[in-house]
Amino acid sequence: MKWIDYQTPSTIDEAIKMLADSKGEARPMAGGTDLIVQLRVKDPRVNASMIVDIKKIKELNVLNYDSQKGLTIGAAVPLYKIYNDANVKKHFPAIIDSASLIGGTPIQGRATLGGNLCNGAPSGDSIPILIAHNAIANISGPKGQRQCPVEDICIGPRQTSIDSDELLISLFLPNPNEGFGANYIRFIPRNEMDIAVAGVGVSVNIVNGTFTAAKISLASVAPKPILVSKAAGALVGQPVGTEAIQKAADAAKEAASPISDMRGTAEYRKHLCEVLTRRAINTAVERAGGN
Repeated sequence: MKWIDYQTPSTIDEAIKMLADSKGEARPMAGGTDLIVQLRVKDPRVNASMIVDIKKIKELNVLNYDSQKGLTIGAAVPLYKIYNDANVKKHFPAIIDSASLIGGTPIQGRATLGGNLCNGAPSGDSIPILIAHNAIANISGPKGQRQCPVEDICIGPRQTSIDSDELLISLFLPNPNEGFGANYIRFIPRNEMDIAVAGVGVSVNIVNGTFTAAKISLASVAPKPILVSKAAGALVGQPVGTEAIQKAADAAKEAASPISDMRGTAEYRKHLCEVLTRRAINTAVERAGGN
């Protein structure tokens, strides 16, 4: 069995130094619900000689809502704290759509939105709704701090744009405008298989019965979670109604490029993209007060 060092830094600087000194052989651990399994099965994409446990770093455990700016979720905040937070429930209910279904209750006591994003799985349940909320990833590394839209984080299966010596600190979700609504919905083959066949995250802004902005993101139907600009374009400027919603759903289906595997065929997944996108938009419209 391979020897793996375990470190528990108490500051961001300590963690970044450990990552940088490892020359790509260290992996940060927020909850460990993905990482530990990957190490156990000897996933070749996770070749770690050191685990850097970031749970004890104060800044990574911040969960704060600012009525003037928005919501900050530290990379190490467990899911149960997110979906039980009063401000999240009131202002960002669609985040609960995904946070409440990632694994079961024991997993949600450890798992994090930050870890789900950094795992880079095409099926990551939190990623489409973070994209739909215009979330920004706050990242630190030896060269300083930088911000990156969540849609630019995943670049391939289990691959992200966060360098091996960088650390995700937090996710920032700006306050929604008036008339904003969002939803995440997925389809799984059965309750015992907690991996989406297809997932859709949607947000809309509605003013005077017209879509003024929209974002639609898909999971499990491409090498990474994708933002479907054409689907959003089918909504913006159109009156709220079945015609515009169906055009957006059709565009989402067209944008999907899934594979066939044990969870479902490519054809079935494309069909699900149309169905789920339509349903998610309808729920988002209801939450926006546009229906």
